[in-house]
Amino acid sequence: MTELTDQDYQNLLAFRTSLRRFQRWSETKAKEAGLTPAQHQLLLAVRGHPGERGPSVGDLADYLLLRHHSAGELIDRAEAAGLVHRRADPDDARLARVELTPGGAVRLERLTPAHVDELRNLVPMLAQVVAAWEGRPAG
Repeated sequence: MTELTDQDYQNLLAFRTSLRRFQRWSETKAKEAGLTPAQHQLLLAVRGHPGERGPSVGDLADYLLLRHHSAGELIDRAEAAGLVHRRADPDDARLARVELTPGGAVRLERLTPAHVDELRNLVPMLAQVVAAWEGRPAG
């Protein structure tokens, strides 16, 4: 993009506002389900991790944009709440893998459909922003 237009700024504002509204809405839904927003994000990161082994603490720190130590503390609190549990990696004893407990899985399953629906509501706005920039040179 060589020169930003008023429409570019309006699109960015719409995008950022939509993201913030989604984030606030998601935080409210998590609290209504008896979770902190961080616990909800942790459960999603555990469930969304590809592969059969479950994520390591380092994987979760990366997904959640946390330091390893902070991710470990979040996992400790979630484990104490009965949402997740750690198990040793069968191939590398230095690693702990994190899994959802049945209770954690149920809470996440209750929250996820509404989140998917809410994200679908963002599609028209995102499509408008992308359409405004398609075919314009990057700067």
